[in-house]
Amino acid sequence: MGKKLYVGNLSYDVNDADLEQLFAQHGTVQSAQVIQDKMTGRSRGFGFIEMGTDQEAQAAVAALNARTSAVAH
Repeated sequence: MGKKLYVGNLSYDVNDADLEQLFAQHGTVQSAQVIQDKMTGRSRGFGFIEMGTDQEAQAAVAALNARTSAVAH
């Protein structure tokens, strides 16, 4: 597993800081980006997280896969 993770099914209200805060509970976040529509500036409902190590990425995936509602709503 790589350190860069795809995060889907995000609420349209989630921003980069929200995403970083959620994943920071599980390790060092190198970058967090919610992808936005170029025309409207609105979230497209997915983003990318880059964690400090593969172990931190795995820990975040394990912890947050069960909590998708925390990210999705």
